Amino acid sequence: MPSASPPFAERLRALIAFASASLALSMVGGCKSAEKMVAPSQYRNWQPQYSLLPTAEFHGSQVTIRNVRYCKYLDGDTYVPNWYDKKIDVRNIRAVDFVLMPFPDVPALAHTQVSFEIAPPGETPQYLVVSAEVRKEVGEEYGPIKGSARQFELAYVVADERDSLLSQTNYRDRDVYLYRSTATAEQAQRMFVDMMARVNGLATRPEFYDTLTNNCTTNIVDHINRVQPQRLTYDYRVLLPGLSDKLAYDQGLIERHGTFEQTKSQAYLNPRTALYDGKTDFSTFIRR
Repeated sequence: MPSASPPFAERLRALIAFASASLALSMVGGCKSAEKMVAPSQYRNWQPQYSLLPTAEFHGSQVTIRNVRYCKYLDGDTYVPNWYDKKIDVRNIRAVDFVLMPFPDVPALAHTQVSFEIAPPGETPQYLVVSAEVRKEVGEEYGPIKGSARQFELAYVVADERDSLLSQTNYRDRDVYLYRSTATAEQAQRMFVDMMARVNGLATRPEFYDTLTNNCTTNIVDHINRVQPQRLTYDYRVLLPGLSDKLAYDQGLIERHGTFEQTKSQAYLNPRTALYDGKTDFSTFIRR
């Protein structure tokens, strides 16, 4: 690991101190039960949107993804859960986009995910989101302190963009940014295959989510570095994912459109998702 500059070292020390304090607090006051801390499980009273886990069945380049999620939202808390199976040819994956959703009250924290562009010859491109998330039980709410105390299982969600994007922009009033990555088609395909292997692993071997070491962003970093070893160097912005788009910009992982501020402004999705809600080609329209 390269030596850190003083600003980075100071931020890292502060972050480690915060993490240690958070873990201590969660251990003394935030634990739901001793049983939950012992072993992760697939068998709990899950919230409906987390009741089914995806799996991927490969036959050469052909893959059938089971349980692609499409929850149709009526408001921020009301939705109709639905799932479908999707067959794709991995060779038709042409690109991958990076999605950032800052937390409104703490924008340095965020949820991150990726969306794969699938473009069969002569057809309109389709998009499929892959997201590492807290698998919440009925009545559970996420908290970063609890997230460091083995209180949540980790789930990979494979979802329709009308679920993962619209639910945030149109029904929860949350800012969403979508960046086209610089990955080649081959790199995007390899990343997709690596993510589906992780999807299948979690379907049989559950894991605990961890706010610092096993979250949405650290998993994306792991996938990137397995596809291209040491492509993404360690940085405090991995642990503060609300800043991860700047990290991706600095390291050439996303397409640049002028300065970072100009690139981020162009990536802002909310006006477009509001305009094109209900359109059949929703994913195509929001990228115009």
